[in-house]
Amino acid sequence: MVTETDAHTPSKYDLLIARARETRDVVTVVAHPCDETSLRGPIEAGREGLITPLLVGPEPKIRAVAAQHDIDLNGIEIIDVPHSHAAADMAVALIREGKGEVLMKGSLHTDEFMRAVTSSATGLRTDRRISHVFVMDVPGHADTLFITDAAINIFPDLETKRDIVQNAIDLLHALGMTEPRVAILSAVETVTGKIPSTIEAAALCKMAERGQITGGLLEGPLAFDNAIDPEAARIKGIGGPVAGRAQVLVVPDLEAGNMLAKNLSFLSHADAAGVVLGARVPIILTSRADSVRTRLASCAVAALDAESRRKGKPKVAAE
Repeated sequence: MVTETDAHTPSKYDLLIARARETRDVVTVVAHPCDETSLRGPIEAGREGLITPLLVGPEPKIRAVAAQHDIDLNGIEIIDVPHSHAAADMAVALIREGKGEVLMKGSLHTDEFMRAVTSSATGLRTDRRISHVFVMDVPGHADTLFITDAAINIFPDLETKRDIVQNAIDLLHALGMTEPRVAILSAVETVTGKIPSTIEAAALCKMAERGQITGGLLEGPLAFDNAIDPEAARIKGIGGPVAGRAQVLVVPDLEAGNMLAKNLSFLSHADAAGVVLGARVPIILTSRADSVRTRLASCAVAALDAESRRKGKPKVAAE
């Protein structure tokens, strides 16, 4: 039951959205928004003052969807292209030309969209590996949880995990968290050769000690309970600032991360916004099942990241 106090307590997403409203509107190029959710999301985000949407796709189809679902396109720029493949290519080209600061996936397949993003000749790659972060509002948990990578890298090696961790830390800096607490997850909290992810977790922590990963507090390996529950960490005798209080959860591989994120979504009724990092601009990689509120939160996160990049040093483009 929601109490009167609960009803007036802003959710974690509400706080992110409020912060994003304070930034200058970020032009967000939306590739192929040709169903209700993928069109309503960026339009609502524009009305909320989070982004300025620039739609790329078959204009007759976009307008037909808008008319069918009573979505107001007044004042919204649409660049007409014939199909989803052309929309992905054109959206990426607009970003390369500096006409947008955020890229957003519409109602096309993720593989088709990401092929345009990762093209070595015409894409948006940088010197970093591209990775994804789920931004999860879990009911009953005090902190927003950032889970990475559960969408892009299937079985990342140590060097890729270094970039996954650094991308997440940089995102939390953009959201105003100066020294994020990062847990490198495995099945157990001890290092053992029988579980390779425990060895990689220990190596990542040593890399942080040596300055190869900067800006965050790392601890690992940690089992999931030891990472997020202070009492579980106390019982195991694990001290330090991260155990039991982690904000970022770095999973061993995509399979583990995807199952963790979906368990939280479907069993704990968590909301799961998300953003792709490591490219020239933040990328909103939404699911067709995402609610409008989740898409608003994803837009807010991407807008805050874009604002931080605007103020800081741009990433180096890959050769």
